[in-house]
Amino acid sequence: MRSVGVEEELLLVDPASGVPLALSGHVLEAADRSDGHGPRDGWEQGHNFERELAKEQVEFATKPVTDMSELACEIGRWRTEAARHAEGVGAVVAALGTSPLPVEPSLNTGRRYQWVAEQFGMTAQEQLTCGCHIHVSVESDEEGVAVLDRIRPWLAVLTALSANSPFWQGQDTGYGSYRSRVWNRLPSAGPVDLFGSAKGYHAQVRAMVDSGVLRDEGMIWSDARLSAAYPTVEVRVADVCLDASTPVLLAALVRALVETAARAWRAGEAPAPVSTSLLRLASWQAGRSGLEGSLLHPETMREASPEEVVEALHRHVRDALRDHGDEALVRDGLTALLRDGNGARVQRELLRTEGDLAKVATRCAEITVASATTT
Repeated sequence: MRSVGVEEELLLVDPASGVPLALSGHVLEAADRSDGHGPRDGWEQGHNFERELAKEQVEFATKPVTDMSELACEIGRWRTEAARHAEGVGAVVAALGTSPLPVEPSLNTGRRYQWVAEQFGMTAQEQLTCGCHIHVSVESDEEGVAVLDRIRPWLAVLTALSANSPFWQGQDTGYGSYRSRVWNRLPSAGPVDLFGSAKGYHAQVRAMVDSGVLRDEGMIWSDARLSAAYPTVEVRVADVCLDASTPVLLAALVRALVETAARAWRAGEAPAPVSTSLLRLASWQAGRSGLEGSLLHPETMREASPEEVVEALHRHVRDALRDHGDEALVRDGLTALLRDGNGARVQRELLRTEGDLAKVATRCAEITVASATTT
């Protein structure tokens, strides 16, 4: 069975005001002291935390696992550890795709981050966004690229399911996932064309780096890519999710998408010839609607209800889910999301009931940790 790993980016916020705090360095130092190791070097060493572009966020990565209950434990463990280290330096962690409150992010130092800041200007300065990245193992680059070519139409549905960033600089954006819109300002982000083969993929990556616009292969920030460090396909479209059970649901879906695509490739089925232009529309619509309005159906690229689109995704990967033993988990998770709403809906409901965005941020910090202990 294919292994799965999850990376989550978390905001560091003031426990009283909800304002993001530039304390990632202190959190990582606390993790270093607690663990007795240096920063994470691969999935099996260190404390699994690392810094991100902005000082107001911290990232962790789970180890690769094959069982979703084990993945749930991993996510719960590292969210709890992040909260513990943050508390020691006067902060709390919040699984929010963007800060509800106004913030001027502080960028981390280092040669690579400095290059990003100088190259991308205001776009880099505004990149205080938190995503959830899902890695699924593949047997080879050839299989991985075949998967990338075949999962393209389905990725926007994951954005809609995970939408958890309705607020930006103190305002309701009208989007479910405004993080996805901010992220897609970067030049290599978003949907990509069909590659056709591993050779075609690597040629495109080399051409993009050789252009000089990007510094290295790690700046290929497309919706899905071959990992530069691990033998995995990495899917990068999701907001970090408020409830810790949702990334487990997404991981099960992504693994099933990868397996379904690999089986289709081995059976000689061609990828759907959907244009990148239509995929960009689907991505935009998913970010706009979340689960509150129409989406583009991956099989027709026409508007449909979120219920129809989510059911189409479930149907598309059902055989793989059954083979993995994940069908009940996914069916129940999707039903709950459609009924209760994703993080975007929860944040807006909190604003209505609590009355201000500071309470939204601090209540979401509480949910981030509480859900980690019950997942």
